[in-house]
Amino acid sequence: MASMKELVHSHRFKGIILAIIASTLWSIGGILVKLLDWNPVAISGSRSFIASLVILAYIRKPKITKSKPQIIGAIAYSATVLFYVIANKLTTAANAILLQYTAPIFVAILSFFILREKIHWYDIASIVAVVLGMALFFIDGVDSGNILGNIIAIASGFAVACNTLALRVQKDDSALETVWLGNLLTFIIAVPFILQVDISVRGLIIVVILGVFQLGISYIAYANCLKYITALEAILIAVLEPLLNPIWVYIFLGEKPSINAIFGGIIVIVAITLRGIYVTMKTSEENI
Repeated sequence: MASMKELVHSHRFKGIILAIIASTLWSIGGILVKLLDWNPVAISGSRSFIASLVILAYIRKPKITKSKPQIIGAIAYSATVLFYVIANKLTTAANAILLQYTAPIFVAILSFFILREKIHWYDIASIVAVVLGMALFFIDGVDSGNILGNIIAIASGFAVACNTLALRVQKDDSALETVWLGNLLTFIIAVPFILQVDISVRGLIIVVILGVFQLGISYIAYANCLKYITALEAILIAVLEPLLNPIWVYIFLGEKPSINAIFGGIIVIVAITLRGIYVTMKTSEENI
């Protein structure tokens, strides 16, 4: 029979792997969206519709609780997608993604007050390192931008945090139903934009790939990872998404990342890895 120590480690390891899978799948969005000439809201709504079918196939019988976490989570999910698209239109792409990934800060604060998950010194150190690394990663494309666009990008980061917390609260209940409802809401909002799209076979294939892998399977992994790791750890691992994005762009389109981007990425990955190692060692000592 597995000891408590082994059980904790296996559960946490499973959570980390699921979070990495989610981040990796999210990261393919950048390269695929570049290949589509659709309206961004139409892309968001179309891939959300496909994702809703994938998630429905996984959960089979949705459990609609109409609880506050489920409703807030669904709205936050849709807001994350739509705010990010709007921010991209109003400010620079670098500003939009950098400001969206203020999410770990919001998660740390909200986790403490809502989930009663303690914030440790290594959490704060990790957040600071991640924010600095992300700033260095995108520094070449960051400028003052449009103030409204920057505010909406931060709102997108807050929505990411709210969605993550809502899924964590429902870790043993209806987390995936929340994501499913969020995708349906996004699709409904995007219908007017989708109807204006000149649909092609190539476009449909890309949207299906986005819906199945970049949103569908990825969020199944993300919702499940929150059963095993804290909201803060999940969102810190999720920061890998924008770091992986330019790697795919380099591999498939030949666009090289800058030196600043490379060093920034290294800082983020090292910070997340060191935190993971320290927490694992700390957990081991506590369970001896």
